[in-house]
Amino acid sequence: MTRTSSKPEPGPLQFLMIVNDPDIARYVFGHGVTRLFIDLEHLGKDQRQGHLDTWKSRQTPNDLSRIRDAAPDAHLLVRINPLNAGSRAEIDDVLARGADSVMLPMFRSRDELARFVDLLAGRVEALPLVETAGALSAVPEILRTVPLTALHIGLNDLHLDLGMDFMFEPLAQGLLEEPCAALRQAGVPFGLGGIARAGEGLVPPEQILGEHVRLGSTATILSRGFHNGAANLAELLAANFDSEVAKLQAIYAGFNTASAAELERNRVDSARAIEAVAAERRHRRSAS
Repeated sequence: MTRTSSKPEPGPLQFLMIVNDPDIARYVFGHGVTRLFIDLEHLGKDQRQGHLDTWKSRQTPNDLSRIRDAAPDAHLLVRINPLNAGSRAEIDDVLARGADSVMLPMFRSRDELARFVDLLAGRVEALPLVETAGALSAVPEILRTVPLTALHIGLNDLHLDLGMDFMFEPLAQGLLEEPCAALRQAGVPFGLGGIARAGEGLVPPEQILGEHVRLGSTATILSRGFHNGAANLAELLAANFDSEVAKLQAIYAGFNTASAAELERNRVDSARAIEAVAAERRHRRSAS
């Protein structure tokens, strides 16, 4: 890939990782993971994703406290439940336990997100998780009216909310173009979905990371499969965690030196691969 400008080198891709083991938490924060991720969301998730092999949280507030104690200097991101009558108490509790930023899932409007931001009251960073059709279409309005320092676009629930068959279909169908352009114009850093190991996944990082660069994403979540579901530090090290992180960073850095034409070719190739997976799933569903 060829360098196209003399602008400063972009930084490395930021990795978020769900952790529940204190030793793993301490290790990964010093080895490529930018934010440790505690996932307390459970309301409605089994109903939405029960048929998928996706992460279903069984973490509790006590897990948040354990990880905070184990990694006191780490940035700790906590995903709470969708906004509900107990949100104020839940937010106050996770802040008391040491959260550095709080992620709101499954909101559908600018007003819903604004209520969440009001509940946080500037105490820590608000990190909206855009994963509904309503939230995606509201991104430009949100950027005009809600103060944000970051945002993440989730693909598992988003593709379900849109009635699609594969999590990367919103990417292939161009539905992220306008929201990402608005985020770039507003100067709000954002992340996109999750990522597998190099060479793995139905559509591998060797294609998906090009779309991160083209759209302007600077963060992603390491999937369960990335670390082979390691339950302790020994298993994590056996899964070659450090070298796999380095492979993804090298792919991302390579795309950051690509020309616009190269990124466009990758967009076309990745869209074709995504649509092939989606078509196969539709075929299997219609045949069953």
